[in-house]
Amino acid sequence: MQTGQRRTASVMIMKSNDPMQTPVAGRSLLLNTMVVGLCTLASRILGFVREILMAYLFGTTLWQSAFSVAFTVPNTFRRIFGEGALAAAFVPVFTETMEREGKTAAWSLAGKTLNLLMLTLAVIVVIGLAVIRFGESVALPGSRAHTVWSLLRIMFPYLFFICVAALCMAILNSQRRFLLPALAAPLLNVVWILTMLAVIFWGPSEPAWRIRVIAGAVLGAGFLQAAFQFPALWQQGFRGSWSLGLHDRRIRRVLMLMGPAALGMGVSQINIGIDRMLALFAGDWAPAALSFAERLVYLPLGLFATAMGTVLLPTLSRSAARREHAAMAKTVETSLVHLMIIMVPAAFGLLLLADPMVTLAYQRGRFDAHSTMLTARALRFYAPGLVAFSLYKVFVPAFYALKDTLTPVKIGLMAVGINLGLNLLFVFTWPEYYRHAGLALASVLAAVCNGTILAVLLRRRLGCFQDGIVRDASIRILACASWMGVMVWLARDVAGALAASRGFGPPGQAFAGLVAGLATGLAMYATLIRWSMPSAWRAVVNTILRRRHGNNG
Repeated sequence: MQTGQRRTASVMIMKSNDPMQTPVAGRSLLLNTMVVGLCTLASRILGFVREILMAYLFGTTLWQSAFSVAFTVPNTFRRIFGEGALAAAFVPVFTETMEREGKTAAWSLAGKTLNLLMLTLAVIVVIGLAVIRFGESVALPGSRAHTVWSLLRIMFPYLFFICVAALCMAILNSQRRFLLPALAAPLLNVVWILTMLAVIFWGPSEPAWRIRVIAGAVLGAGFLQAAFQFPALWQQGFRGSWSLGLHDRRIRRVLMLMGPAALGMGVSQINIGIDRMLALFAGDWAPAALSFAERLVYLPLGLFATAMGTVLLPTLSRSAARREHAAMAKTVETSLVHLMIIMVPAAFGLLLLADPMVTLAYQRGRFDAHSTMLTARALRFYAPGLVAFSLYKVFVPAFYALKDTLTPVKIGLMAVGINLGLNLLFVFTWPEYYRHAGLALASVLAAVCNGTILAVLLRRRLGCFQDGIVRDASIRILACASWMGVMVWLARDVAGALAASRGFGPPGQAFAGLVAGLATGLAMYATLIRWSMPSAWRAVVNTILRRRHGNNG
């Protein structure tokens, strides 16, 4: 976009009396979010295909549940040392160094941080493998614990590569390079899917052999995700160094910022691990059912919320470095409205279409009707969490941009306590085949508490939120989604009954109900949103059109 066009667009926005009109800067944020979102969507779709194949091969058996529990461990370290606490602490310091001290100092900081990360991860891997070997040796062969230990031994080194890859993503995002890091995410799913196809067509049918081969493929995919990004880092100016930077004041700042965040995320991720272990206690099938339900939840969550969180941190960090709190507040407000436009109707859709979704997605091979019932039950309890989980993606980057990693930790610890208490209550008091659904509900309730308190505290910190904008948007979005929900419910039942009367079996009925519900719901919601929130609708449409014409504005 030329300078004159930018000025004209700015004047038009200033003249608008509609509080929902998105400024040019907001459009750029939304555009970058859509770029990352499309790549993330590709990863989520591939992940969905991956889960379909896993369901076909293993269903809700112990092997699938053990794999879900074991895979949680390296993922925990990824969130702490990779895309979580370290990235959140590193990005603001790296951005500020680039702004105030220049590229040479910033790339020196990046090299030292990467060296320190790799050394730390190598020590963790060595110690972890020793512990895993001991645990596997004392567990009874064939038991739940032994199955988990055997898979964890294969996948544990994955944490080294994926944490390095996540830090590389954070560095490139800080340089406003969002596309290539986002393309690295699907590599795991591509390797995973190709491996499963290979074992289906050419390998033996023994589940134990198949699951171990897939675990090995996860390790190889982690290496590819890290190696994929180093050419882009080199192109940007990264050259690396042999120094750990322990005496570098910027490294010390990163570590000081990282400490509270690592504590909070570490406790939170450990709590997720406890959730999985409690689910395994509830039954061999419970972790698998939760995992399959989570995949359907994270498909829309990853499309927009995770992508927006990726773009928000460097964007808010630049505003914070310039002490532009009003700009930060406006960015947060706009992000909240756009998230709710997507997530509220998605939550209604998952709630009302859980059964046909699970049936069509997973019910084949070892995944039978009983597995469908268990997974759909968990999905219905997870569905409202789409909105709650999205709040975290908006508010926490704002605190991190302000170099405040302690406040999210304090609130997160409280939410962890609520979650753990509810988990124990539900798993020991709910009926057997509802216990895993209780674990899903506990996660949602804890996320609601976490997001609400973070919103109140952030408003006090920035002091310039326009509450009426978000409140008015929330009311209109909820009203539109409610009417959409009624139409989805009616269309689903009518189409399913019509398919049954024509002699179609459960898969055909599920397909008819799902297609009718989705089509009716999308048409209804789009019409209502366009009528009740025209400026927000125009902002999204204009962003798509600008992207189509290759205009990055």
